[in-house]
Amino acid sequence: MQRNFILTDVMKTGQHLDIENFISMHSLDNQQFDMTGEYYTLHNYDLDSYDRRFAIIDAREINSRLATNEFQQELDRRCKLLLSQGFVFIKATPWESLENIKKSSLSPQIEIDHIIWSGGVSWFWAYMYNKHKGKKFKLNHTAKKFDFLYLNKRERKHRNLLFKKVEKLMTNSLFTNWDLGIKLPQEYELPWCKQYPFMGQDQDIYEKPYNDTKYSLISETNDTDNEIFITEKTWKAIIAQHIFVVHGNYLYLQKLKEMGFKTFSSYLDESYDLERDRNSRIDKIVNTCNLLLDKNWHDLYLQTKSLRQHNFDTFFNKEKLTVEINKTIELFLEFADSR
Repeated sequence: MQRNFILTDVMKTGQHLDIENFISMHSLDNQQFDMTGEYYTLHNYDLDSYDRRFAIIDAREINSRLATNEFQQELDRRCKLLLSQGFVFIKATPWESLENIKKSSLSPQIEIDHIIWSGGVSWFWAYMYNKHKGKKFKLNHTAKKFDFLYLNKRERKHRNLLFKKVEKLMTNSLFTNWDLGIKLPQEYELPWCKQYPFMGQDQDIYEKPYNDTKYSLISETNDTDNEIFITEKTWKAIIAQHIFVVHGNYLYLQKLKEMGFKTFSSYLDESYDLERDRNSRIDKIVNTCNLLLDKNWHDLYLQTKSLRQHNFDTFFNKEKLTVEINKTIELFLEFADSR
């Protein structure tokens, strides 16, 4: 058994309990993890007794408010001391994709050798699992008033391109566009906040919009061809047992299937997932949405009942989830062993 120690937040600026919950869900037989988010309690641990020692630095846009000389100097001081104690460093930004991390100026900046923790496919799955496990959802797909549920929050180039091409199909749909000031009707807003999807409550699930719409058109965070980043946007549709079309990364649906989920290729055109060119992918998504409008949604929900239940059950299958969590943690172990 190898013993690992993790300081889960060097400067106590992040959500270290979420990180600890994530790591605690691993199923690696030969690895043990002891964790704390308190830098000033390190003296309580026999650090020399551990095979590996990790220090996690919280890196997010919100931390730019802390970008002072005093903060940076204290961070540098702690990192230098931790390095002398054999720690290796993880710059944690699991709420973001690699693409977004590259484009953003995330604070704090560090020069010390480190590995980047991006969201991948496991972070939001674990976060949503822990947030919603055991809940009873009031799902009812027997009556539908609208065609699509199509929610756009932060403005992104690929979302704008899709919105321009699909807007004419949304005449009988629930959709948002923050850039254009388009919001949901009040009855479809989360009852506990004033605007959906409200910052910080994106991972909440309100059943009514899903119950009253036929399909989810999900515009994910990125549409790159070099990574797969799965956020709460897709997990919410799966939990709500909704039929969905995803505007995301190249081979996004293929990755879902590799993880044990099923998609709707037997019932709708999912060839867009195999299209590497971004513009062509959007055109195929628009075509798929057009074809969906001509289908009998009652029949589709009857035909896909077992498929949608399978996805719901797979999402809440901890063993399936830990397979992906293990892959993330193994990257950290490999990085430490390569030092």
